[in-house]
Amino acid sequence: MTTGDITGLVLVYLYVIILIMISENLLKKHLLLSRKFLHIMVGNILFILPLFDTQWVMVLLAAAPFIILTFFISPFSPLKVKTGTSFAGHRLGLVYYSISWTVLAILFFNRLEVIAVGIIAMSYGDGFASLIGQKFGKYQYNLTGDIKSIEGSLAMFLSTFITMTLVLPFFDVSLSNMWLIFPATAALATLAEALAPKGLDNISASLSSAIFYYLMVYVVML
Repeated sequence: MTTGDITGLVLVYLYVIILIMISENLLKKHLLLSRKFLHIMVGNILFILPLFDTQWVMVLLAAAPFIILTFFISPFSPLKVKTGTSFAGHRLGLVYYSISWTVLAILFFNRLEVIAVGIIAMSYGDGFASLIGQKFGKYQYNLTGDIKSIEGSLAMFLSTFITMTLVLPFFDVSLSNMWLIFPATAALATLAEALAPKGLDNISASLSSAIFYYLMVYVVML
């Protein structure tokens, strides 16, 4: 384990603890806003990713433990820990979120921008889709058992596309040849979110967008 790994671990846990404290205390009277604040802001973990030098540290010590931790604050936990954040919205949403980050770290540790794409889709993309959809969604649809809205899907596409454009240069991604890949990735993430039932959009949107981006950049464009 390197100094970078240790620094990354400390920052990840410290950042998540601060977000939970804000979510559970300052925003506790607004459950939707509290949950979506946490959902979206956790995505900023992607800026910590470059600090990690060792894959097993990111996978086993930074990402995977949150699968267990988020399960223990879910309604299915044997500990019966009640938090407003975990009980608002889909009950296993945060667990699926943690699973996605773990799988991304396993598959794409050597391509951090691909992990970033997946995190962007499930944090900013899905977060704003739910927030805008629940607040302003008038034109609703139901494809797989979950009610979605046109407004929410549009927010999903725009937030994913815009955030990719703003964030990926941080990973030395040139924007010059991404004029088609970014919107196509955002569109696929939006479709995956629209089709996923019962909170599984945190997995489907994340993994589908990351895999699609990887294929387009590192396979098709070779």
